[in-house]
Amino acid sequence: MAKFIILQTVATDYRKKLFDTINQRYGNDFLLYAGEDYFEPTVKTDKTISYRIPVTNYYFFNRKILFQIGMWKDALTAKTVIMEMNPRILSNWLLLILRKIAGKKTVLWGHAWPRKGKDSISDIVRHGMRNLSNTIITYTKTQAEELQEKMPNKKIVYAPNSLFYSHEMTVSKNIEPTNIIYVGRLTKKKKPALLIEAFAIAINKLPQQANLIIVGDGEEKEYLQKLVKKHGIKNRVKLLGHISDYEKLKSLYNKALFSVSPGYVGLSITQSFGFGVPMLISKNEPHSPEIEAAIEGKNSIFFKTNDVHDLVKKILSFYNNQKQWIEKREQICRTCKFKYSIEFMAKTFFDLND
Repeated sequence: MAKFIILQTVATDYRKKLFDTINQRYGNDFLLYAGEDYFEPTVKTDKTISYRIPVTNYYFFNRKILFQIGMWKDALTAKTVIMEMNPRILSNWLLLILRKIAGKKTVLWGHAWPRKGKDSISDIVRHGMRNLSNTIITYTKTQAEELQEKMPNKKIVYAPNSLFYSHEMTVSKNIEPTNIIYVGRLTKKKKPALLIEAFAIAINKLPQQANLIIVGDGEEKEYLQKLVKKHGIKNRVKLLGHISDYEKLKSLYNKALFSVSPGYVGLSITQSFGFGVPMLISKNEPHSPEIEAAIEGKNSIFFKTNDVHDLVKKILSFYNNQKQWIEKREQICRTCKFKYSIEFMAKTFFDLND
């Protein structure tokens, strides 16, 4: 019988270092179960995670609801199971109920609140799921504290969403980074088109060597390619597709003066800060909890949501204050390294199982 199991919809490349760290610690006492693709089908499992045990994901109602099979025997008997805190996964509800009846420890891991916030009506359903668990792991300290107020008798801890080991978070020796970088999915909610429009407006006021680097894949990719062509800026905008390789990402961030989140902030904020690169962020968005890492004026600037002209203004402000932002890179990196490393994240899982 496995000591503990982590059950995921998918095991993405950005989670590989966390899972590797846990696997190295526990060996055969640890099992990782995950399907092939996510609710958003462009999000896939990393095939290089060799110890991952496949499960089958069955999606219903236009991929709004999920039921998983292939893990039931181990998931019902394991000492501890850590699963996603996502009410749309029906099999997780069943596992929670059956393990509660059997008196076994079940941990929920994920966003404390629905995307629309803690006052959302849908939190009633999420709260029902939370009540069935023994322990909850949130993505940030802030969410853990907020949830603890709502559930004072529940054990709630946090594992800050992290992408790199602490030694991988380093600052570029490139004294004049000039590029702008976007890393994330190419979806309407992420608004990469807004960034391209702003870049096209600002381009004649930017240094000639300043390029816009877009890293990611998604359903908007073809549209973005057409938009770049329409504005005649193909030689200054590079759509590179999805990149997970650390060295390639490091090289791209080393050449970037700042990164941009034209839509809601996700994991890319700590990735950017890990390389000492500040971020320009849309102000009023349903941000992921990682937004707590942003400190305006210290590691980030905010622009008016959906306002392309304010976005242009803030882009130009980074270049007008280029020297000051470069001087801040060491501190941005140092703070991120302290709070958002794989080691720090993994410790939460170790503490739950040791």
